[in-house]
Amino acid sequence: MQSLIYKAAFPGKYIQGERALDELPGLVDLFGKNGLILASPTIKKKVLPVYDFKGSERGILLEEFAGECCETELKRLQGIVTDKKIDVLVGMGGGKTIDTAKIVSDRAGIPVIIVPTIASTDAPCSGCALIYTEKGVFESVYYQKMNPQVVLVDINVIAAAPARFLVAGMGDALATWFEARSCERTLSRNECGGHSTFAALNLAELCYNTLLRYGSLAINACENNIITPALNHIVEANILLSGIGFESSGLATAHSVHNGLTAMTETHAYYHGEKVAFGVLTGLHLTDALPEEMETVYSFCEEIGLPTRFSDIGITNASGGKLMEVAVKACAPAEGIHHEVGRILPEMVLNAMIAADSMGTLRKKY
Repeated sequence: MQSLIYKAAFPGKYIQGERALDELPGLVDLFGKNGLILASPTIKKKVLPVYDFKGSERGILLEEFAGECCETELKRLQGIVTDKKIDVLVGMGGGKTIDTAKIVSDRAGIPVIIVPTIASTDAPCSGCALIYTEKGVFESVYYQKMNPQVVLVDINVIAAAPARFLVAGMGDALATWFEARSCERTLSRNECGGHSTFAALNLAELCYNTLLRYGSLAINACENNIITPALNHIVEANILLSGIGFESSGLATAHSVHNGLTAMTETHAYYHGEKVAFGVLTGLHLTDALPEEMETVYSFCEEIGLPTRFSDIGITNASGGKLMEVAVKACAPAEGIHHEVGRILPEMVLNAMIAADSMGTLRKKY
């Protein structure tokens, strides 16, 4: 029997704190001569004017993200990197801005500094990114050669963002432990192409326990735009613990269901983590989780405002045929759902989704 190879991946540096963005000019100078910030429109308008990046010896150019991590946008930015002789790229914004910066830098062979301005996904620390069509339908996963050189998290910026982003991030992070556990049970490979280390599994479980303990307190802080220890704990869970946990332990049902849900245009207005949270509930039903565990997870989702029903992610009066399309897409051959125990079929996923919605609806009545 061939021995197992254990693999884990980490960002080069992780920096989190108040006014952490003040460190950006020095970090750019550390890695290159010509820096470029790729920023979402909101960040360009509301965040960048607050900070002075003239401290960089050579200055930092700015480019606005067009809104979708698709091949058209990737090729546009690759042209700019080449023409301007950019040798260090800064991705500043939400998940799709960050993913775009990671892919462009990887293709160009230059360092990337990631500055998440919302704690809505676990994308910042990872060495993989999601590519979508121009219409926002999930297309493929793109794996970079290396994880980001730096992940820089300014807690002031996170605290000023709408609390819904933080909640969505907790939905994404909620999947980390359950998917890690599934991969461990079936000896499935993680996103690094190996098997989970003991460190990664424990970080995944710590992520889950941190969410349960500090989730509500962090939301309260974010809603009041204040910085508290609880907010710092949840931001670390959403970005660092979940980022290392999912990549170094693996994916399973929750993210596959998310990918399936992108086939329904009704869900496009909802965040990645919100759809992943519904995927977590689907996974609990699919894998015959203990009733006590279901109670804990449903209660947590209800407490912090994560989806527990189809209607919470925009699906109303969906036909069985449409939902089966979601289930079929979730069961595509390369999907992580096949890391679960046993053979997973679309009919089983459809039943689990309906069960998750039904239980969520029933609980809302009481």
